[in-house]
Amino acid sequence: MVKTLKARVHNGRLVVNEPTQLPEGTELNLIIADDWDELDDEERRRLRAALAEGWASLRAGDRVSADDVIHELETI
Repeated sequence: MVKTLKARVHNGRLVVNEPTQLPEGTELNLIIADDWDELDDEERRRLRAALAEGWASLRAGDRVSADDVIHELETI
């Protein structure tokens, strides 16, 4: 089971901001969200620039259907 829970630090303790259905005593492994991708600052900058370019292209109407993408991937 993979579920993302949001939490914040309050007085040095993690406080989950939403109710959970987890059984009492469940242990969790926490990962700091800022460090999960292992990208350095330059890689993160390039990723954000590529994502911004993709969104701009999408807003401009430059789209490819999912069927076309799947077909192209199948022919590789």
